[in-house]
Amino acid sequence: MNIIISPAKQMRIVEDFYSEIQTQPRFETQASQLVQQLQDLTYDQYKAIMKCSDKIALPAYENIQNFDFNHQKSPAILSYSGIQYQYMAPEVFTDQQIEYVQNHLFILSGLYGILRPLDNIQPYRLEMQTKLNGSLYQFWGDKLARCLEKPILNLASEEYAKCIRKYKTMIDVRFCQEENGKLIEKGVYAKMARGSMVRYMAEHNVTEISQLYNFNELGYIYHPEHSTDTLLTYIKKD
Repeated sequence: MNIIISPAKQMRIVEDFYSEIQTQPRFETQASQLVQQLQDLTYDQYKAIMKCSDKIALPAYENIQNFDFNHQKSPAILSYSGIQYQYMAPEVFTDQQIEYVQNHLFILSGLYGILRPLDNIQPYRLEMQTKLNGSLYQFWGDKLARCLEKPILNLASEEYAKCIRKYKTMIDVRFCQEENGKLIEKGVYAKMARGSMVRYMAEHNVTEISQLYNFNELGYIYHPEHSTDTLLTYIKKD
């Protein structure tokens, strides 16, 4: 089983993590091409394509200008610090859980393409939907999908999942609340649940989709009547 998740906009550098397994991103050649394109931009051009404030754009621009693939020491799984990663809590994974995610989990990335948890990276800002001399979806094409083996469990946002969906069938996961008889998926709560599900899978060494039927973290319960062969639906009652 392969699991895909999104990166997070918030990043940090973690250099004091030790693991016998240390890996490098498989698409560094392509990533270096993107870095060069970003470095060729003026600050105003960079800020315009990133569509963010000076507070966010300035440090991100400085990061990209000083980007050095020879000094990547921060493992991807710890480098992202958004909500999904907070609920995943990889910093307290056991050695066995680290090994599980290294073998099963893949992080999609606008810059790096696809990452394993222990791939060493640097902070960057490049969302998949960013227009950089064209579409990043076209730039990556089917390269990312070819790295994955079925079944593929999709715990990524659609911005990133569409990199794979065009080329391979996935099993999507919905985390919903029931309001006025309708099922509604709320972004923040979905991110929390996705992180919790990755942690659950690592803790229980999940290798079969059927093992996820018992997932009940954060009050979510699996509902087979709203699920299909390519969709797992979890509902949280208010």
